[in-house]
Amino acid sequence: MSMRMWVSLLTVTVWVIVGGCTRGERPGAAANADGNGGPAAAADPAPGDQERDNAAGDARMSTGGVERVMFGAGCFWGVEARFMQMEGVTATAVGYSGGQSPNPTYKQVCSDSTGHAEVVLVEYDPARIGFEKLLEEFFAAHDPTQVNRQGPDVGSQYRSAIFYYSPAQQAAADAVKGRLEASGRYKRPIATQIVPAGEFWKAEEYHQKYLQKRGLTTCGTGDSGH
Repeated sequence: MSMRMWVSLLTVTVWVIVGGCTRGERPGAAANADGNGGPAAAADPAPGDQERDNAAGDARMSTGGVERVMFGAGCFWGVEARFMQMEGVTATAVGYSGGQSPNPTYKQVCSDSTGHAEVVLVEYDPARIGFEKLLEEFFAAHDPTQVNRQGPDVGSQYRSAIFYYSPAQQAAADAVKGRLEASGRYKRPIATQIVPAGEFWKAEEYHQKYLQKRGLTTCGTGDSGH
């Protein structure tokens, strides 16, 4: 076999799954903010490390004078990017929730066997932004009529869900969902689950602020529902 043929074989695109979206990206060479190759994605941590990272992430997100909500709307990269840009949102983190397995890794969640959804934990100041404004952004960020998928991403980890922390949030979510269903905006029923918030397991560090680190604002794969 000629040298040219060997080079051709070696440069074939390697498909990897990272962050909930299938990408034709070279492992360990994702583009950073200035377009250059970045460091290799970190390996999934051991369960004990994940638990400590989760606890540390919760500690970093303050609770004084702010409220929280978790949103599941498909690939969490693009969803986090949208909420980060909203005035009154004080912090965000991506992770997993709604399942039965403790300390899940990304690979485990991707297997669609843990019951977890990819979620964005949003911390916000209710004096600066109303909860309904967040709900409007949530529904605009994806197609809430799709069941266990968003665009090309398929599996229960991509389900549409609102994980509320208070009765007031639950009531607001139910009301907004009801208004949208009555409006005729969607041709199919809204599949969004409205459920109490459970444990939030912070995702691996390389998923946090993923698009921001690369100077991007959207995934660009159609998984936002638009």
